[in-house]
Amino acid sequence: MHTMQTTNEIRNVAIIAHVDHGKTTIVDAILKQSDIFRSNSEEMNIEQILDSGDLEREKGITISAKNIAVEYKGVKINIIDTPGHADFGGEVERTINMAEACILIVDAQEGPMIQTKVVLKKALETGLKPIVVINKIDKKNADIEKTTDRIHDLFLNLATSEEQLEFPILYAIAREGKIFTELPEGDYLTPGVTTGSVIPLLDTILEVTPPTTGDPSGPFQMQITSLEFDSHNGRYLIGKITRGTLKQNDPLVIVSNDESKDKKEQGRVKQILVRDGLAFKEVESASIGEIVAIVGIDSTAIGSTLCALSHPEPLPEFAISPPSIEVRIEPNTSPFVGQDGEFVTARLLQKRLDKENELNVSLDIQTDDGGSNKVMVRGELQLSILVETLRREGYEFQVRNPSIIFKKVDGVTMEPLEELTIEVPEELSGTIIQELTARDANLIDMQTVNGQTFFDYTILTRNLLGLRNQLATLTKGHMVFNSSFLEYVPHKETRKMYRKGMLVSTHQGTTRGYALNTIQERGTLFVDAGEEVYEGMIIGVNKYEQDMDVNPTKERKKSGVRVNQAEVTQTSLKGLMKLTLDAAIEFLSDEEMLEVTPHHLRLRKVYLKQHERDWAKRDNLTDYAKQQMGIN
Repeated sequence: MHTMQTTNEIRNVAIIAHVDHGKTTIVDAILKQSDIFRSNSEEMNIEQILDSGDLEREKGITISAKNIAVEYKGVKINIIDTPGHADFGGEVERTINMAEACILIVDAQEGPMIQTKVVLKKALETGLKPIVVINKIDKKNADIEKTTDRIHDLFLNLATSEEQLEFPILYAIAREGKIFTELPEGDYLTPGVTTGSVIPLLDTILEVTPPTTGDPSGPFQMQITSLEFDSHNGRYLIGKITRGTLKQNDPLVIVSNDESKDKKEQGRVKQILVRDGLAFKEVESASIGEIVAIVGIDSTAIGSTLCALSHPEPLPEFAISPPSIEVRIEPNTSPFVGQDGEFVTARLLQKRLDKENELNVSLDIQTDDGGSNKVMVRGELQLSILVETLRREGYEFQVRNPSIIFKKVDGVTMEPLEELTIEVPEELSGTIIQELTARDANLIDMQTVNGQTFFDYTILTRNLLGLRNQLATLTKGHMVFNSSFLEYVPHKETRKMYRKGMLVSTHQGTTRGYALNTIQERGTLFVDAGEEVYEGMIIGVNKYEQDMDVNPTKERKKSGVRVNQAEVTQTSLKGLMKLTLDAAIEFLSDEEMLEVTPHHLRLRKVYLKQHERDWAKRDNLTDYAKQQMGIN
């Protein structure tokens, strides 16, 4: 009979927060102050050490959950960084399963936000011990007392036991690497005046975080929570050991509660890796509580359990918010195909998406015989991150119009409903109400605090598409926007969203300022003079609902009359709209596609020639597509 024991040498803590509330900055400070890096090493001068991807740095969000390890007072602390956006919820749910406590970071001015609520709810349901850090106390408009009250209200609503209502609160100026157990006296609004370090947080982690409980001498058991791929060692299976001790060359088998998963994958452990700072280091053995990466078993079964061959006992699999949007990603078929990208063929695109499908549990990618890939994602942000990642890696492809994933339940068509929260300056609240009313959203709550208005809505996912980009434009970026999957509800017909028509090029060639000067009177242009276009390419948005065919390559007719050269070459294009990825995805309809290359985004018609588009409308392909989805 095996006895339960605890390991006092390891603590596992997840760090969670809303976008831009400072968790990555705090992790940076812990790394830099824990002597992981020499004082003259390159990392000491890097900000956002964990957000290593270009997209993560640019957007200020964490996309992939990662973990680092530091040693403090003889105890190894594994700190697991998690995404701060609902579209990457799959990463959040897996992270929580590896931790015993969570550090919740809240902005002293903004207070707890919707994603704070979503992730904290999951953390408390899992039984994690909370530690609260109120960050950015040096902000001019910080309201620490009000933020503290809102945090207590949040815990009252979400706590699953009275124990969870008792939690330490610390205060931080993360960008200066300072954390305090009490609000510092004197002037802490002026940079560099206070003295401090991350030591109070590390002490609190040791005090609050319980050690992992398990049987180190029992048969090995570990849930696979994430995968990494190394070009030398192959695939890493990552997770926290919940039972037993693992040694090199041990035989293991992968088992699952899910009948659809293969239960016969097995192999021997070639290497055991653990985190040391940011890097992996090889060890001969590891036991309960340790987060390890195992080399030698080639599997992609995230959520399944890695067990001793003699005891194939699966752990319960974690639930992940389902994908709610699907989109087709295909090889590029435009007249400019191959001019820009390194990877162009259907085979290379499919191979890259297969790799993404293996490593990203919150995506579901299916490929058909024609080389078209159906990609199912959690939301528009996750889709745009995937598309942007591929183009930066040198891929050329085209993206179809995103559509909602419908389900049939007892013969009834169901569709996803989301909870949406928006924060804007009070003077912009009328704009929000107007746009959300037009999209049939249901207002649940509205509060105004210190000149900021907070909205809480429920909205159908299909009415959410394109809303983030539209509101960001209307509010000039002065907006915090978050949505979270709520449930599936019966589908019902709603009024069709108004959509402006497109300005469609009738010719291939170089755009001319002379032609664009005339065309811009009919709408908003995406292209400037001197750009290459092709027939069927969309060069702008019409003022009206119908598409309009235009020739942007038309030159001024030559005549015998002498014309001032400046008059011929000068263009006064006004309100030129630079096409961004988020905006381009928003514009798409069933009749359009987005051509994506490393250096260009081009909107185009599915059928490039006018007579082909006329034929498609006669055959009413849009109604056919709806019929295929089971919608009357």
